[in-house]
Amino acid sequence: MQQAKVKVENLTKKFGDLLVLDDISFEIKKGEFVCIVGPTGCGKTTFLNLLVKLLEPTAGRILIDGEPADPQKHNISFVFQEPSAYPWLTVEQNIRFGMEVKKLPEATIRQRTDEVLGILGLEKDRGKYPRELSASTEQRIVIGRSFALHPDLLLMDEPYAPMDIKLRYYLEDQVIKLWQATGSTVLFITHNIEEAVYLAEKCMILTNKPAKVKETVEIGLPHPRDIASKEFVRLREYITQQIKWW
Repeated sequence: MQQAKVKVENLTKKFGDLLVLDDISFEIKKGEFVCIVGPTGCGKTTFLNLLVKLLEPTAGRILIDGEPADPQKHNISFVFQEPSAYPWLTVEQNIRFGMEVKKLPEATIRQRTDEVLGILGLEKDRGKYPRELSASTEQRIVIGRSFALHPDLLLMDEPYAPMDIKLRYYLEDQVIKLWQATGSTVLFITHNIEEAVYLAEKCMILTNKPAKVKETVEIGLPHPRDIASKEFVRLREYITQQIKWW
């Protein structure tokens, strides 16, 4: 049996008397793409902050490869809502940055950079600076920089929230290509149920605050996904109902 890449055991977080996360436990296998959905304000982002050690849990623990999660030891990367490309670096330099920090071999850095630029359609922009590009292109740079590290765990917190629907689908397709190319384990938070069903292998539904795991839904559809198919629509409607009635 495959060992869990990420194992969350009895995770609880309080802020004073306010209980935000209540005894959450689950496992994610290596290379899985998991979306977390739930009511607004239920604690999804608090959970991510616990994973990257911006917060300490009140109780419970998070393990990566059987050891306590530690950004200094584990290769954890994250993408937030706001584009965060380094403005003083070109597109290519942004993609290379994390790999250079980790002192990967130059041949590996070049190969991964070219692969990521190719998947994201950024070859022609490799010498440009973020200020010369659109916000959606800048977000592509950040996503590419994160995947180029082949992270143990990639955390994505609503990275497409400000973008229109057509652009979101385009970016989602690129994320799937990067995920398939790198084999990274991805934990993706979104309020958008259609996005979750479009991307994820598993969709984890949190309850209203204090958040527990209400249910984990296996999606089981091949990529690329047809949003008009009966099964896609059924899954989307089912998950929406599960969030609406907790």
